[in-house]
Amino acid sequence: MGSLDGKTCVITGGAGSVGLASARLFVAEGAKVMLVDLREADLKRASDALNSPNVTIFAADVSKSDQTKAYIDATVAKFGKIDVLFSNAGNSGVVTPIEEYPEDVFDSVVAVHIRGAFLACKYGLPQMNDGGSIIITSSIVGVKGDGGGACAYVTVKHAQVGLMRSVAKGAARRGIRCNTLHPGPIDNEFQLNIEHGIGKMAGGIDATKMLDQAIPLHRHARPDEIAKSALFLASDQSSFTTGTTLMADGGMSA
Repeated sequence: MGSLDGKTCVITGGAGSVGLASARLFVAEGAKVMLVDLREADLKRASDALNSPNVTIFAADVSKSDQTKAYIDATVAKFGKIDVLFSNAGNSGVVTPIEEYPEDVFDSVVAVHIRGAFLACKYGLPQMNDGGSIIITSSIVGVKGDGGGACAYVTVKHAQVGLMRSVAKGAARRGIRCNTLHPGPIDNEFQLNIEHGIGKMAGGIDATKMLDQAIPLHRHARPDEIAKSALFLASDQSSFTTGTTLMADGGMSA
Protein backbone atom coordinates (compact mmCIF):
# COMPACT_ATOMS: atom_id res chain seq x y z
CA MET A 1 0.00 0.00 0.00
CA GLY A 2 1.17 3.50 -0.82
CA SER A 3 1.08 6.40 1.60
CA LEU A 4 -1.72 8.05 -0.42
CA ASP A 5 -3.59 4.90 -1.37
CA GLY A 6 -7.09 5.81 -2.57
CA LYS A 7 -6.70 9.50 -1.72
CA THR A 8 -8.10 12.22 -3.97
CA CYS A 9 -5.58 15.00 -4.63
CA VAL A 10 -5.80 18.32 -6.44
CA ILE A 11 -2.60 19.95 -7.69
CA THR A 12 -2.76 23.44 -9.17
CA GLY A 13 0.16 24.49 -11.30
CA GLY A 14 0.07 20.84 -12.22
CA ALA A 15 1.82 21.19 -15.57
CA GLY A 16 4.91 22.85 -14.10
CA SER A 17 7.98 20.99 -12.94
CA VAL A 18 7.08 20.76 -9.25
CA GLY A 19 3.42 20.03 -9.95
CA LEU A 20 4.27 17.30 -12.42
CA ALA A 21 6.93 15.75 -10.17
CA SER A 22 4.48 15.79 -7.25
CA ALA A 23 1.73 14.23 -9.36
CA ARG A 24 4.09 11.47 -10.46
CA LEU A 25 5.02 10.71 -6.86
CA PHE A 26 1.46 10.96 -5.57
CA VAL A 27 0.21 8.53 -8.23
CA ALA A 28 3.03 6.12 -7.40
CA GLU A 29 1.82 6.28 -3.79
CA GLY A 30 -1.73 5.32 -4.80
CA ALA A 31 -3.43 8.70 -5.24
CA LYS A 32 -6.02 9.85 -7.75
CA VAL A 33 -4.88 13.25 -9.04
CA MET A 34 -6.61 16.21 -10.64
CA LEU A 35 -4.05 18.41 -12.42
CA VAL A 36 -5.08 22.05 -12.81
CA ASP A 37 -3.22 24.60 -14.91
CA LEU A 38 -3.95 27.56 -17.13
CA ARG A 39 -3.39 26.03 -20.57
CA GLU A 40 -4.99 22.87 -21.89
CA ALA A 41 -1.98 22.06 -24.11
CA ASP A 42 0.41 22.12 -21.13
CA LEU A 43 -1.92 19.90 -19.15
CA LYS A 44 -2.20 17.45 -22.03
CA ARG A 45 1.59 17.13 -22.18
CA ALA A 46 1.72 16.56 -18.42
CA SER A 47 -1.03 13.96 -18.55
CA ASP A 48 0.67 12.15 -21.44
CA ALA A 49 3.93 12.10 -19.46
CA LEU A 50 2.19 10.55 -16.46
CA ASN A 51 0.19 8.09 -18.56
CA SER A 52 -2.06 6.98 -15.71
CA PRO A 53 -5.81 6.30 -15.48
CA ASN A 54 -5.65 7.92 -12.04
CA VAL A 55 -4.84 11.35 -13.50
CA THR A 56 -7.31 13.80 -15.01
CA ILE A 57 -6.86 17.42 -16.06
CA PHE A 58 -8.76 20.70 -15.86
CA ALA A 59 -7.77 24.01 -17.44
CA ALA A 60 -8.55 26.96 -15.17
CA ASP A 61 -7.41 30.39 -14.10
CA VAL A 62 -6.92 29.90 -10.36
CA SER A 63 -7.53 33.58 -9.68
CA LYS A 64 -11.15 33.32 -10.89
CA SER A 65 -13.77 32.15 -8.42
CA ASP A 66 -16.05 30.50 -10.97
CA GLN A 67 -13.17 28.55 -12.49
CA THR A 68 -11.90 27.53 -9.05
CA LYS A 69 -15.31 26.22 -8.10
CA ALA A 70 -15.44 24.42 -11.44
CA TYR A 71 -12.17 22.51 -10.93
CA ILE A 72 -13.15 21.60 -7.38
CA ASP A 73 -16.56 20.34 -8.53
CA ALA A 74 -14.97 18.43 -11.42
CA THR A 75 -12.57 16.70 -9.02
CA VAL A 76 -15.34 15.58 -6.70
CA ALA A 77 -17.46 14.38 -9.62
CA LYS A 78 -14.55 12.33 -11.00
CA PHE A 79 -12.81 10.99 -7.90
CA GLY A 80 -14.91 11.83 -4.84
CA LYS A 81 -14.26 14.24 -1.97
CA ILE A 82 -10.80 15.73 -1.69
CA ASP A 83 -8.10 14.54 0.71
CA VAL A 84 -5.15 16.67 -0.43
CA LEU A 85 -5.41 20.19 -1.81
CA PHE A 86 -2.04 21.34 -3.15
CA SER A 87 -2.17 25.03 -4.12
CA ASN A 88 0.96 25.23 -6.23
CA ALA A 89 0.12 27.58 -9.12
CA GLY A 90 2.39 30.57 -9.53
CA ASN A 91 3.80 33.27 -11.77
CA SER A 92 7.04 35.13 -11.22
CA GLY A 93 6.29 38.64 -12.40
CA VAL A 94 9.36 40.64 -13.36
CA VAL A 95 12.65 41.57 -11.72
CA THR A 96 13.06 45.33 -11.54
CA PRO A 97 13.45 48.04 -8.88
CA ILE A 98 10.22 48.79 -7.05
CA GLU A 99 10.21 52.32 -8.43
CA GLU A 100 9.84 50.83 -11.91
CA TYR A 101 7.69 47.81 -11.09
CA PRO A 102 4.61 47.66 -13.39
CA GLU A 103 1.42 47.86 -11.37
CA ASP A 104 -0.48 45.49 -13.65
CA VAL A 105 2.23 42.85 -13.23
CA PHE A 106 2.15 43.31 -9.44
CA ASP A 107 -1.63 42.79 -9.51
CA SER A 108 -1.25 39.66 -11.64
CA VAL A 109 1.22 38.10 -9.20
CA VAL A 110 -1.07 38.94 -6.28
CA ALA A 111 -4.04 37.42 -8.11
CA VAL A 112 -2.39 34.08 -8.84
CA HIS A 113 -0.56 33.50 -5.56
CA ILE A 114 -2.75 35.10 -2.91
CA ARG A 115 -6.21 35.09 -4.45
CA GLY A 116 -5.53 31.72 -6.08
CA ALA A 117 -4.59 30.09 -2.76
CA PHE A 118 -7.47 31.84 -0.99
CA LEU A 119 -10.01 30.63 -3.54
CA ALA A 120 -8.60 27.09 -3.43
CA CYS A 121 -9.20 27.03 0.31
CA LYS A 122 -12.57 28.80 0.13
CA TYR A 123 -14.06 26.36 -2.36
CA GLY A 124 -11.92 23.34 -1.57
CA LEU A 125 -12.46 23.09 2.18
CA PRO A 126 -16.22 22.35 1.96
CA GLN A 127 -15.42 19.50 -0.44
CA MET A 128 -12.61 17.98 1.65
CA ASN A 129 -12.74 14.93 3.84
CA ASP A 130 -12.02 15.47 7.52
CA GLY A 131 -8.40 14.69 8.31
CA GLY A 132 -7.16 15.97 4.95
CA SER A 133 -4.20 18.17 4.08
CA ILE A 134 -3.81 21.56 2.42
CA ILE A 135 -0.39 22.51 1.07
CA ILE A 136 0.43 25.98 -0.24
CA THR A 137 3.67 26.44 -2.17
CA SER A 138 5.45 29.50 -0.84
CA SER A 139 9.22 30.07 -1.18
CA ILE A 140 12.44 30.80 0.64
CA VAL A 141 11.52 34.46 0.04
CA GLY A 142 8.33 33.86 2.03
CA VAL A 143 10.36 33.92 5.24
CA LYS A 144 13.08 36.45 4.43
CA GLY A 145 13.39 39.64 2.44
CA ASP A 146 15.11 40.04 -0.88
CA GLY A 147 16.39 43.18 -2.50
CA GLY A 148 16.78 41.65 -5.94
CA GLY A 149 13.85 43.41 -7.57
CA ALA A 150 11.17 40.73 -7.22
CA CYS A 151 9.03 42.77 -4.83
CA ALA A 152 5.70 41.30 -5.96
CA TYR A 153 6.93 37.72 -5.62
CA VAL A 154 8.41 38.33 -2.17
CA THR A 155 5.21 40.05 -1.04
CA VAL A 156 2.85 37.29 -2.10
CA LYS A 157 5.04 34.52 -0.70
CA HIS A 158 4.92 36.20 2.71
CA ALA A 159 1.15 36.68 2.39
CA GLN A 160 0.62 32.98 1.73
CA VAL A 161 2.11 32.23 5.15
CA GLY A 162 -0.50 34.43 6.80
CA LEU A 163 -3.27 32.71 4.85
CA MET A 164 -1.89 29.31 5.82
CA ARG A 165 -1.80 30.14 9.52
CA SER A 166 -5.38 31.39 9.43
CA VAL A 167 -6.61 28.32 7.57
CA ALA A 168 -4.63 25.94 9.80
CA LYS A 169 -6.34 27.19 12.94
CA GLY A 170 -9.79 27.33 11.38
CA ALA A 171 -9.62 23.88 9.75
CA ALA A 172 -8.10 22.13 12.76
CA ARG A 173 -11.55 21.43 14.19
CA ARG A 174 -12.05 19.02 11.28
CA GLY A 175 -8.59 17.52 11.61
CA ILE A 176 -7.52 19.20 8.34
CA ARG A 177 -3.91 20.31 8.31
CA CYS A 178 -2.57 23.32 6.42
CA ASN A 179 1.10 24.07 5.84
CA THR A 180 3.27 26.08 3.49
CA LEU A 181 6.11 24.49 1.53
CA HIS A 182 9.14 26.74 1.00
CA PRO A 183 11.52 25.67 -1.77
CA GLY A 184 14.77 27.42 -2.36
CA PRO A 185 16.01 27.83 -5.93
CA ILE A 186 14.90 24.93 -8.14
CA ASP A 187 16.55 23.74 -11.31
CA ASN A 188 13.64 24.59 -13.62
CA GLU A 189 12.53 27.13 -16.21
CA PHE A 190 10.54 29.18 -13.69
CA GLN A 191 13.61 29.80 -11.55
CA LEU A 192 15.87 30.34 -14.55
CA ASN A 193 13.65 33.19 -15.75
CA ILE A 194 13.96 34.85 -12.34
CA GLU A 195 17.73 34.41 -12.38
CA HIS A 196 18.00 35.95 -15.83
CA GLY A 197 16.16 38.98 -14.48
CA ILE A 198 18.41 39.19 -11.42
CA GLY A 199 21.51 38.90 -13.58
CA LYS A 200 20.35 41.59 -15.98
CA MET A 201 19.42 43.97 -13.16
CA ALA A 202 22.79 43.38 -11.47
CA GLY A 203 24.86 44.20 -14.53
CA GLY A 204 25.21 40.79 -16.13
CA ILE A 205 26.28 38.61 -13.21
CA ASP A 206 25.63 34.87 -13.33
CA ALA A 207 22.80 34.70 -10.80
CA THR A 208 22.65 30.91 -10.94
CA LYS A 209 26.26 30.59 -9.79
CA MET A 210 25.72 33.33 -7.22
CA LEU A 211 22.79 31.45 -5.70
CA ASP A 212 24.65 28.15 -5.70
CA GLN A 213 27.33 29.84 -3.64
CA ALA A 214 24.69 31.17 -1.22
CA ILE A 215 23.00 27.77 -0.74
CA PRO A 216 24.82 25.71 1.92
CA LEU A 217 24.33 22.55 -0.17
CA HIS A 218 25.81 24.50 -3.13
CA ARG A 219 23.23 23.51 -5.71
CA HIS A 220 19.66 24.08 -6.86
CA ALA A 221 16.96 21.60 -5.86
CA ARG A 222 15.57 19.04 -8.27
CA PRO A 223 11.78 19.17 -8.72
CA ASP A 224 11.48 15.60 -7.44
CA GLU A 225 13.13 16.64 -4.16
CA ILE A 226 10.45 19.29 -3.60
CA ALA A 227 7.82 16.69 -4.49
CA LYS A 228 9.09 14.48 -1.66
CA SER A 229 8.53 17.31 0.80
CA ALA A 230 5.03 17.76 -0.62
CA LEU A 231 4.39 14.04 -0.14
CA PHE A 232 5.34 14.31 3.52
CA LEU A 233 2.80 17.09 4.02
CA ALA A 234 0.15 15.26 1.99
CA SER A 235 0.49 11.94 3.77
CA ASP A 236 -0.31 10.76 7.28
CA GLN A 237 3.39 11.01 8.09
CA SER A 238 2.64 14.68 8.86
CA SER A 239 -0.49 13.86 10.89
CA PHE A 240 0.50 16.21 13.74
CA THR A 241 2.06 18.91 11.55
CA THR A 242 -0.06 21.97 10.85
CA GLY A 243 0.47 25.71 10.75
CA THR A 244 4.12 25.24 9.82
CA THR A 245 6.55 26.55 7.20
CA LEU A 246 8.41 23.54 5.82
CA MET A 247 11.73 24.66 4.37
CA ALA A 248 13.13 22.74 1.41
CA ASP A 249 15.85 25.25 0.61
CA GLY A 250 19.21 23.51 0.93
CA GLY A 251 19.90 25.44 4.12
CA MET A 252 19.44 28.97 2.78
CA SER A 253 17.22 30.00 5.69
CA ALA A 254 19.51 28.53 8.35
